Amino acid sequence: MKEKVYFKNSKGDKLCGILSNPTSQKEKPIIILCHGFSTSKEGRTYVRLEDILNDKGISTFRFDFFGHGESEGKFEEITTFEAVDDIQNAIKLLKESDYKKIGLIGSSFGGMASILAASKSNALYVLALKSPVSDYTALIHSRVDEKDIKNWKEKGIIDVTGVDDEARKLKYSFYEEAEKVKAYEAAQNIKIPALIVHGDEDETVPIEQSKKTASLIQNCRLEIIEGADHTYSEASHFEKMLDMISEFIIEQSQDK
Repeated sequence: MKEKVYFKNSKGDKLCGILSNPTSQKEKPIIILCHGFSTSKEGRTYVRLEDILNDKGISTFRFDFFGHGESEGKFEEITTFEAVDDIQNAIKLLKESDYKKIGLIGSSFGGMASILAASKSNALYVLALKSPVSDYTALIHSRVDEKDIKNWKEKGIIDVTGVDDEARKLKYSFYEEAEKVKAYEAAQNIKIPALIVHGDEDETVPIEQSKKTASLIQNCRLEIIEGADHTYSEASHFEKMLDMISEFIIEQSQDK
């Protein structure tokens, strides 16, 4: 059974997700799939993971963050804490729908939000991260200089390019908040089994961020895919990433 589901964040904005329950048994595992910055629940990673996991009897819930896809909100107002709130409300939705075993997969921007959400929740049993951002401040400073940041602050908004190469605008509040996010500290509070998959040719998020995060999570395995970039543009790298994540989730979902 697959259905479109609407739920709200803490501010009352309507968010949209796709709930896919192949067994209709809510005592079985369900995995929340969190997309990256400027993408959506319709990204190939999440659609493919839905198919793979559903084939193994594992339900999925892929949803659009605030300001993305079919969810309400202006993209320019997205922040990491907003995304964390979205995930927390997705977890709340599934718990209120009587799902007992909830897992989380996050990619890039959604990976950082997933780290923070997992550190705050006792409702999850497994966490998998695909090329997650762990330090947005460092990422921003690697791309723009102090003059650009000053202009961003003065104007209140900056032009950014999404993964689809479309021009978008982003408010300065994203940067202000990035300085407050402590993902490395949050990682130390995660106790559930975790996996991080990262390409060593990632041109967007340095692999060093994932190496550090993996070392801080108590029970975490880091899988490095040689030659893979941030979007896993080469087919063999993409398939290997899917295999690593899905096999880990399936393994952790077995009755023990």
